[in-house]
Amino acid sequence: MTFTLKILFGTVLILPFFVGISPADADIYRYVDASGCVHFTDTPTHGRWNMYRKEVPSAGAGHRSYLDIIRYHANSYRLEEALVKAVIKVESDYQPRIVSKKGAQGLMQLIPETARSLKVNNPFDPSENIRGGSEYLRRMLDLFDNDIELALAAYNSGPNTVKRYGGIPPYNETRNYVKKVKHYLDYYRQSGDTLL
Repeated sequence: MTFTLKILFGTVLILPFFVGISPADADIYRYVDASGCVHFTDTPTHGRWNMYRKEVPSAGAGHRSYLDIIRYHANSYRLEEALVKAVIKVESDYQPRIVSKKGAQGLMQLIPETARSLKVNNPFDPSENIRGGSEYLRRMLDLFDNDIELALAAYNSGPNTVKRYGGIPPYNETRNYVKKVKHYLDYYRQSGDTLL
């Protein structure tokens, strides 16, 4: 949902508050167009959107922080927490409602078909998404004898593509993806309980 904020003669019209949408419902992005109009959205569609307000998981009953969710599912699937954090960082930059051009959804960017096969009913729910993504990451590690680079390449471009090329496919996107995740993996290994 996108809203426009117009600043005219010192008057500010803030539509989200008048239509009953709470700013805490999702991450909010801001974009100022060439005419000076300020636009807000929870689903950015181009690179000119900038983070305006970050959604913070509620500390209330029944809600857990991303760190708690990651820790739980990493332990369940025998994964290093730092690896799950790194994949989330590169896949979605911790934006739970993001959708890629290819249709991948949520924190760990699950393709709908993959999400269904993992029994993820709501890919925008952080706990469900991280559980599904962690399970898929574990499958890729098992398939490629715990070779992190091949598992990450398979997470990005599919296991059949990795098998077909006998290694990391010669795609810039996949090669850059593996490098980025490894970079953040090193970062999270050193920094411990933190998220970027």
